[in-house]
Amino acid sequence: MKVKSLYTWQTVPWQRWAGLRSRLPHAILLKGAQGIGKLDFAMNLAQSLLCEKPHADGLACQDCPSCHWFQQETHPDFRLLQPDALAEAENVDEGEGKKKKPSRQISVDQVRTLADFANLSAHQGGHRVVLIHPAEAMNTNAANALLKTLEEPSARMLIILVSHKPQQLLPTILSRCLTLAIPMPTPEQSTAFLKQQGISNPATLLAQAGFAPLQAMCLAEQGAATDEYNRFLQEIKQPAKFDALALAEQLQKSEPAQVVHWLQQWCYDLSSAKLTGKVRYNPELINYIKSLADKISAIDLARYQKDLLVARREALHPLNPKLQFESLFLSYRQMMLAGS
Repeated sequence: MKVKSLYTWQTVPWQRWAGLRSRLPHAILLKGAQGIGKLDFAMNLAQSLLCEKPHADGLACQDCPSCHWFQQETHPDFRLLQPDALAEAENVDEGEGKKKKPSRQISVDQVRTLADFANLSAHQGGHRVVLIHPAEAMNTNAANALLKTLEEPSARMLIILVSHKPQQLLPTILSRCLTLAIPMPTPEQSTAFLKQQGISNPATLLAQAGFAPLQAMCLAEQGAATDEYNRFLQEIKQPAKFDALALAEQLQKSEPAQVVHWLQQWCYDLSSAKLTGKVRYNPELINYIKSLADKISAIDLARYQKDLLVARREALHPLNPKLQFESLFLSYRQMMLAGS
């Protein structure tokens, strides 16, 4: 993957990283919300550490042989471990024309390759860098294998873990990492960034993306997903006319985790409107949301939100999306009509 420039909201953590170079840890954890550029930050960090002539601010020069290797994804002293699904690996044949979906996990075999890498001498006598993204994608065996590497660190080798959910990592792994938090950009920074990318409606996209600018960029590039979200909102805001089965049919090809996330955002706004009179994710629908929030039970809403937490975990497993959506939408409709 190509190395992108640092984002404006990453200046402070980069300065902190620059101050660490003289006393480099064996492992560093970059944590923060999804969609704010942690992986881009990590790639800049890795390239700068391998660069032969870094600038005064610590950024890579982009001109030395090491930087050219890194840009071409052929640097002998760098390893990137990520799920095959993120690497967009080609499907593997399973015979008779069947295809196997690329894995969403980082396997133990991937982590075990680090043992050989750790024993190699650096190609240029400098550092070696391993980047694991997202770190929470490691399965149990992979995490335990990494722990062994962290317990016996090699000289001049840095392991970078990038995580959206550090609470899912083993405490023993966390204890062996120096943590560097990547901050959420301010709404002003996010809006300015999206406008620079030619996005005409940044406020709406940011709200839909949980105020993560790179997530908002992805939504802008996925016009179909935006249409699906608009269809979802059109139905969900009118519970008396809500056809739960029809909407489940229309959204059955959507990512289950994404649809559950939409429901969570909608219910957050209902709860917030009921308690504070304000909304976060759908400001353009505040009047609809306030009207609905006045009619429902706070206890019923809390129970439904708890069910959504379970549904979010189940969305990671190969369930039937249509059946899951039908169940969630019918429960929502029942809750809303009971309040009315």
